[in-house]
Amino acid sequence: MAHVRRYEPTDLDTLREICILTGHTGRDARGSMTDTALLPDTFAEPYLVYDPLLAFVADDGGRAVGYILGTADTAAFAGWFQTTWLPLVAPRHAGRPAEVTDFESLIRELMYNPARMVHDDLAPYPAHLHIDLLPGYQGQGLGRKLMDAFRGELVSRGIEKFHLSMDPKNVDARAFYERLGFEPIAVSSDPGGTYLGRSSGG
Repeated sequence: MAHVRRYEPTDLDTLREICILTGHTGRDARGSMTDTALLPDTFAEPYLVYDPLLAFVADDGGRAVGYILGTADTAAFAGWFQTTWLPLVAPRHAGRPAEVTDFESLIRELMYNPARMVHDDLAPYPAHLHIDLLPGYQGQGLGRKLMDAFRGELVSRGIEKFHLSMDPKNVDARAFYERLGFEPIAVSSDPGGTYLGRSSGG
């Protein structure tokens, strides 16, 4: 029976792989990009480096099959990403795209633009997260358990609200978040984005 535990450094490679296997609207991104390392370099490993205590793993017999990770302070994380993380990982990838033409160039643009995470309308929801589960482990309550672990850590730090951004085409994820009490947040500086938020308690 899979269970939820805290992240351990030995999980890193597996979590990077999960990020790729779920990285394209919840599905395997390997058929949609050549530089798959862009995904974990943008959406997984930086969070594990910046705040590993906010990372939790769904474990099935010693093997990670899903995770939740994030930051308690989005603005501070975005600043750290720009000044510290990006100079480390940018040499591994092509430069910032002149325009977004496909999925891969979109992810490159997101990596090179961490300021995209910071919006005035999200200030009441300072924390944000990413959550991914391998398809074979979805629908078993693990996502809710991961979310509960993340919320508990936020509460222990006095963080009252958190948010996430998501691909609007991922309708299964949207339904999952709504079942967990997430509600839409209107972000005037990014009217095309999809943002959801909720309180850490309750």
